[in-house]
Amino acid sequence: MTMKIAFALCLALALSACGTVQKAQYSALEKVGIHKRDILVDRIEKTSETQEETKQQFKSAYDELAGLVNVDDGGLEKKYKRMAKAVKASEEQAQELDDRITSVNEVANALFKEWQQELNEYQSASLRRTSEANLNSTKQRYAVIYKKMQMSQQRVEPVLKVLQDNTLYLKHNLNARAVSSLSSEVLVIEDKVGVLIRQMEASINESKNFIDAMQNK
Repeated sequence: MTMKIAFALCLALALSACGTVQKAQYSALEKVGIHKRDILVDRIEKTSETQEETKQQFKSAYDELAGLVNVDDGGLEKKYKRMAKAVKASEEQAQELDDRITSVNEVANALFKEWQQELNEYQSASLRRTSEANLNSTKQRYAVIYKKMQMSQQRVEPVLKVLQDNTLYLKHNLNARAVSSLSSEVLVIEDKVGVLIRQMEASINESKNFIDAMQNK
């Protein structure tokens, strides 16, 4: 991250903390040469990073649950604490992903609204047509990646619920018999984690294609 972008992000955070609206944040960033297009690309990149982290975190939480099933009474407490910690981290990761996707859509909507309004400022009809065509194609590509982001986000909640349920159950039933009874739950969550991982990877790949297209325009 360049010093320029780092400074701009700090400025945006300061404005946000003061309760200033998004429009004022974007205006402040534009004054240092960072436009909505740049912010959109940056936020999509950050969201892809968060998706990768979410994928890894949920895989880790699943591994902790799966590993717990085969532990005898002597090691249950230690393994349970590790699983509970991993599930807590998964909750936080899920919230971060929600926030990232929301921030992406906020700036995308602001960019497209501004772009549409500025079409009326052209004197050249041919340049206006070209810009409008670019706007429409960009909106179409964005719709694809946003849908994939939402689909990946939707896969998180079912996995998180199963992890939370099992953590809560074991909190009050931490014994070998109770743990053994969770074998079927492990199989259920294994399938859900597999779907989540595939959906995250599809979204990450689509985001990369969108960023490449935006940077090559």
